[in-house]
Amino acid sequence: MRYANAAHTNKNRTKEVMQTITMVLVMLLAVVVSAFVARLLPFKLPLPLVQIVIGALLSLATDFDVVLDPHIFFLLFIPPLLFLDGWRIPKGAFFRDLGPIVMLALGLVVFTVLGMGLLISWMIPAMPLAVAFALAAILSPTDPVAVSAIASGSPIPPRLMHILEGESLLNDASGLVCFRFAVAAALTGSFSATEASLDFVRVAGGGILIGVAVAWGITQINKLLLRRAGEEPGIQILISLLVPFAAYLAAEEVAVSGILAAAAAGISSHYADLSGRASATTRIQRHVVWDTVQLALNGIIFVLLGEQLPRIARSGPMILSQAGLSHLWQLSAYALLITLALIALRFLWVWVSLRLTLFRKQPQPESSASLRIPLLTAFAGVRGAITLAGILTLPLTMSDGSAFPARDLVIALAMGVILCSLLLATVAVPMCARGIEFLPQPAQARKEPLARSTIAQAALSRLEQVYKKTDSEAGKIAQEYPEAVTQVVNLYRRRLAYGESGDVADRHAEAMAQAERGLRLEALQAERDELYRLRISHQIDDTLHRKLVREIDLIESALSDI
Repeated sequence: MRYANAAHTNKNRTKEVMQTITMVLVMLLAVVVSAFVARLLPFKLPLPLVQIVIGALLSLATDFDVVLDPHIFFLLFIPPLLFLDGWRIPKGAFFRDLGPIVMLALGLVVFTVLGMGLLISWMIPAMPLAVAFALAAILSPTDPVAVSAIASGSPIPPRLMHILEGESLLNDASGLVCFRFAVAAALTGSFSATEASLDFVRVAGGGILIGVAVAWGITQINKLLLRRAGEEPGIQILISLLVPFAAYLAAEEVAVSGILAAAAAGISSHYADLSGRASATTRIQRHVVWDTVQLALNGIIFVLLGEQLPRIARSGPMILSQAGLSHLWQLSAYALLITLALIALRFLWVWVSLRLTLFRKQPQPESSASLRIPLLTAFAGVRGAITLAGILTLPLTMSDGSAFPARDLVIALAMGVILCSLLLATVAVPMCARGIEFLPQPAQARKEPLARSTIAQAALSRLEQVYKKTDSEAGKIAQEYPEAVTQVVNLYRRRLAYGESGDVADRHAEAMAQAERGLRLEALQAERDELYRLRISHQIDDTLHRKLVREIDLIESALSDI
């Protein structure tokens, strides 16, 4: 009988594991379907909104009920997203505009937490003050991925977009740290501003140090192993995927911010790349893998948001009773009012901070643009993946075992704000961004010809050294070698010729470069088509086909990134 019970238990566990795996696969499929649906729709609809709709339809059509442990959910989604933000954000733009970024990422977060916390507590008396502050804190981070999707038709000025990306990197961390302090205050029932400030410095500083230390340590060990064993792109990609989790877990183990550790590890990994210089193959493959990870994680989070909506609708009566309301439209009105209040606070803060930072030393824009810029920035503060990931980590119970107060209400309001901010931004961001001019970025066009000339000269010098070295080794020069050197040298000399000064020469050089690049891309496509024809007709085997196609792909990738 005991063995029968054990077998039955194992069978149930296996069934639960299979259901979990099936659920993950279905959600990944939903992400794929959403990408195609967003592209095939006759009208422009941001990808996050499509994913939310598909998630809701998935919940209605199946019996999936996703209930994840908050700590596991946080570990799976937050570290890689913050790590990637830190890794890819343009560091020059980040440090150049650090003043306005810090004003938005730290000052605005505190301003939002205080202002919205008091406002939410006043609007909904049934919600405890600490819980209202927790909701305000988790609503403070913004989502640049959603903004980029919304603004794809009417691009936001590059410098303003870099500021928004830098803000998102830091306010993700600062907002989530404030959220944890607010949740801790709700659980313990006590809060000290002085103690919280000191704890914030300890937690934030410790997280940054741990993140830098973990990234630096892994980089040094990796370099040592590479010198002895050589580079394998798959292993290097796997290491980069593990770094954010290592930084996060190490920081959490010593009770500091794993959130900031992951972001700091991402920034440190960028600088490690500059010194380590991974192979081109590793860089190309790693870029694709991380793009896929980002797409999957962000997509699953929005699908999860949609999947939760029917369940929240079904629990509407309980949520309304928690808020002391009688109709569902009142809850929707609360979500809209909170969204509008967030936009108003953000507009006010941006309007003031830009005048204290960027516009203090720069010419002020005309009056219409001076209002449109902060208005665009205010609507671009879309809430998304981080807000949803954080709000779902609210504990289920208090320290004494009782239910966490107004948990379902907080989650419903957070999801409502995400939806409202996405919908409002879908309409407002393209309108505000159309034809707007922001402070220009430092001109890089003047530096590009010099950089191209410099690297071409370096290439010519290296070719000359290689030729002389090989020439000195008797009998080691093939008949074709001098001709090959001549062709490569001519290529770099042509690049130097394109770098002539003068507007006419620059335009001619750019036109020639564009024409040459177009012809080379067309020729590469013809080569690839012919390779597939040869493989289909069995004139070459898979090994040779993969090798030659990969060579063409690498060349095309380099040409496409120019």
